[in-house]
Amino acid sequence: MTQRISKYQRFVMMNPIIQFFKFIYLSIRIMVVVAGGHGGTRKHVK
Repeated sequence: MTQRISKYQRFVMMNPIIQFFKFIYLSIRIMVVVAGGHGGTRKHVK
C-alpha cells in the first residue's frame, strides 16, 4: 500500500463534471428527504 488513492479515484475527484453531477444528486436526495419527511413543500409549518 504505497499509494493511498488510486488513479481512478484521483480522476473522479479532479473531474468537475462528475463532481457537478454528484452535487446535483445529493441536492435532489436532500430535497426529497426534507419534502417527504415533512409531508409537504414547506419545511416549517408551525
